Amino acid sequence: MDLTKTRFVRFHSDIEMGQPESSSKTHDSSTAVNKENAIEETRIQMDVLGTNRKSMDETRIQVDGVTSQEIPRLCKAKSSSMTAKVLDYVRVKRKFFDPYEKFTSRRNTVFLVVCLVSLFVDPLFMFLPSVRKDMSCIQNDGLALKVILTVARSVGDFFYVVQIYFRFHTAYVAPTSSTFMFARGSLIWDPRKIAVRYIKKGFLLDVIVALPLPQVMIWGVILHTSKSMLHIKSVLRYILVCQYLSRLFLMFSLWSQTVKVVGAFTEAAWVGAAYNLMLSLLTSHVLGACWFFQAIERQEGCWQHVCNLERRSCQYRFFDCRIVDNARTENWYTVSNITSLCDPTKSDYAFGIYGEAVTAKITSSPFFNKYFYSLWWALKNLSSLGQGLSTSTSIGEILFAILIAILGLVLFALLIGNIQRYLQSTTFRLDEWRIRRADTEQWMRLRLLPPLLRESVRRYEQYSWDATRGVNQETLLESLPIELRRDIKRHMCHSLLQRVPLMGCMDEWTQDAICQRLKPTLYTEGTYLIREGDPVHGMHLIIRGQLESCSTNGGQVGYFNISRIGIGDTCGEELLKWMLESESSVIFPSSLQTVKAISEVEAFTIAAEDLKFVTAQFRMLHNEELRKKLKCYSHRWRSWAAYLIQTDWRRYKGIKASGRLKIPKPSDDTNSRLSR
Repeated sequence: MDLTKTRFVRFHSDIEMGQPESSSKTHDSSTAVNKENAIEETRIQMDVLGTNRKSMDETRIQVDGVTSQEIPRLCKAKSSSMTAKVLDYVRVKRKFFDPYEKFTSRRNTVFLVVCLVSLFVDPLFMFLPSVRKDMSCIQNDGLALKVILTVARSVGDFFYVVQIYFRFHTAYVAPTSSTFMFARGSLIWDPRKIAVRYIKKGFLLDVIVALPLPQVMIWGVILHTSKSMLHIKSVLRYILVCQYLSRLFLMFSLWSQTVKVVGAFTEAAWVGAAYNLMLSLLTSHVLGACWFFQAIERQEGCWQHVCNLERRSCQYRFFDCRIVDNARTENWYTVSNITSLCDPTKSDYAFGIYGEAVTAKITSSPFFNKYFYSLWWALKNLSSLGQGLSTSTSIGEILFAILIAILGLVLFALLIGNIQRYLQSTTFRLDEWRIRRADTEQWMRLRLLPPLLRESVRRYEQYSWDATRGVNQETLLESLPIELRRDIKRHMCHSLLQRVPLMGCMDEWTQDAICQRLKPTLYTEGTYLIREGDPVHGMHLIIRGQLESCSTNGGQVGYFNISRIGIGDTCGEELLKWMLESESSVIFPSSLQTVKAISEVEAFTIAAEDLKFVTAQFRMLHNEELRKKLKCYSHRWRSWAAYLIQTDWRRYKGIKASGRLKIPKPSDDTNSRLSR
């Protein structure tokens, strides 16, 4: 709030008028909250008394039945209520989470991993039932496996409960608050609105997936009920399937929301391969568990079929291992021929695709044996699209085989699609470069360019591809915000400017301004950057490669100078000298040297217009010290100095050889002084 435009108003009858001056000083040094309250109080007072400015000198003012003595009390009450509301808002915001902050993103990522792990844990409950080897009955596996699965499932359920808590304490974006293209909209922090929205849109699903139903079935129903294993096993199957589908839907919805907020998790190639492998393993894991569970049901169905043939002496409860020690049950097993009648190799009972599990005795094997065999069976049939499956006439079995074939097709299509997408992403720019190169070749043939010029064009295209891989750096930088673009240019060019002696003497602001206007350029071997006598349109800072500089000093007879330009050197510096000396001229200076690339060269170039802008904006460049350094580090001035030294030396040698040069000998007094 702007305090400069605030005018404090006091009433003649206020009790604060009688306070000493020191109290006002103490009031001025109060906290920021008191200042805001005082400002709000003054604003309210001025609003109330705005229409009665002429009567402010009176001791009592009546405004809507409220006296001037009551106004400060009401204003203070309103100010305190506003402060309380602000403090309540701060407290609420501390307890709630922003959906766009890093903590929320990381929390969703962790919960997504937990959801994925839980999808692997739930099907393992289907491997708990097994067939007893010495008796034709169904039992649950050992206590250790049940404890491990219960603990793993309970840990996942705990994360689901924690997610429910966070959903109740996470703000959401108002759907109609965003009217601009890049606006996210205003966040809703009201606890009641957040709770109502969550209860309507996702609370029921989260509660369903968080219920520990398999644990209750294992430790509650199975241990403390007298119902047969057939009914318990069927209920467990339906519970697992319903909860698994709910968790699968929740995971994919959370995945889509996370990708919408964060974008892609990563673009590495191995992530796509790992994703396809994980998806195939998860599908095989689920189908293998279902196949094993239904194999036990089919074997139990065969037992029931045999039991129906012997109605008088057989009961379905005989197939529950919890009562297998009954004398009547043992007598029936001794008399019955159920083992041979339910053998897929000898019996006429239609086992269908589950006969392999009964024949290989997978239903009575230890946990790891039956798990990995079931996983291999599912993976084998998924990869072959279920072509080797021989089903019976059971509708459920046929639908299961159809599901295997469809899922195999889907996984195969996803694999081919991801591989094609990866290959296209890696070869997309290469294909563009090949098309552009073919167009260039066709254009050069149509224009009848000579072979030497064609070879130069091909060399430049190849070198440009090797250096940039088809990435247009200028377009990429132009799409970024100004501040980010400035930081990137500073990172790319600032260290290079420090290596250039001429630029190193400039201040940091000038260097930043030059960095913003530098553009990367490439030159192949044999390319002329500048020709002597041509206008200089830019100054080049060499960052890689070697160049050759030649000068005849404007065609002067007997003058020819050649030098090398390397990393950290500049060419075209006469443009800067011209900018500093003649600001109003629009005619660019002529180059006094010819610069040719003798290898592949990378440089940063600043155009004449940009350099003129920098010299006009930063007046500190117009000083004598910079002009001296410009002459000191200029290749042209160095070459001219070397030429003058060589010319004078040759003149001296010629005069000395002709004997016309007389060097005075030192006198005796001079020798005596030197000896001292």
